Amino acid sequence: MTPPVVAGIDIGGDRKGNHLVILRGTEIVCNLGHATPEQMLERCLEHEVAAVGIDAPCRWRTGAAGRLAETALARQRIFSFATPARELAMASKGGFYGWMFNGERVYDAFAAHFPLFNGGEKITGRVCFETFPHAITCAFLGTDVASAKQKGPQRRAILAREGIDTAPLRSIDDIDAALCALAARYLLEGTVDTYGDESGGFIVVPRL
Repeated sequence: MTPPVVAGIDIGGDRKGNHLVILRGTEIVCNLGHATPEQMLERCLEHEVAAVGIDAPCRWRTGAAGRLAETALARQRIFSFATPARELAMASKGGFYGWMFNGERVYDAFAAHFPLFNGGEKITGRVCFETFPHAITCAFLGTDVASAKQKGPQRRAILAREGIDTAPLRSIDDIDAALCALAARYLLEGTVDTYGDESGGFIVVPRL
């Protein structure tokens, strides 16, 4: 049986850029840094990717209470950047939210070929979805063990445990993109936890 081809994208600001990793089974078949949304989409279509995990919010905040996905994860002691309303992000002068706008551009570029995950249990076609490496690390190691100070070695060890050769992954951005691809494999296998709702978007995390 041919293993599914999955991809993960680490979203960065304009300086760091985006990083794409494509996995066929446990083999890294593409590792692309500082890539535009269009370049990453082209590679995913070229390699016949089935699912793409993206490390960026798939929806902006629309209500005063925040996104349900983020508050649900926080109850599990898994914390993420709080996504603001788009207007507030636009009005921000500091540039912090630039990576979220880059993520928005990636989702927009992929939408026609990789529809956004809608929370359904059965995946019937190509799909993209939101995930993030800290939550994936917590799923594998537990929230008490997952550490921002040790994220490089911890996350590399998770990939190695899953049989993935991490030698081609030269930076934490590459590692994080590979973790998002690993989450995509778990989604296709149906072994994930999903947080959120359709209006605020879902965050997908492997379930062990």
